[in-house]
Amino acid sequence: MCKLKVQNRQAEVTVTPSAASMIIRALKEPERDRKKVKNIQHNGNLSLDQVIDVAKQTRGRSLAKHMSGTVKEILGTCQSIGCTVNGSAPHDLIEQIDNGELEIEDYEAPPKEE
Repeated sequence: MCKLKVQNRQAEVTVTPSAASMIIRALKEPERDRKKVKNIQHNGNLSLDQVIDVAKQTRGRSLAKHMSGTVKEILGTCQSIGCTVNGSAPHDLIEQIDNGELEIEDYEAPPKEE
């Protein structure tokens, strides 16, 4: 996602990576040529702490009220990428959060700079 900020006719562009790219970076996969290598499977394993770190970085852009909703968004992205979290399917962790078996500590995003 790109953000364009214009102040006194000076343009400043900031690039914020998407949740999927942050998850792939957390998987520590090697760089690839996207023109030559297609349909790659990301079958790595992440820890729940890594997922929470990615959720903290995306908390400001999330529309969820609580941190658990943001973690569930990231777990859904993990599911679409095809990686596992703590050796299990990400949807199992989503169900555990919904049932109250897994507690996610609330985190407030830092204020946006204007």
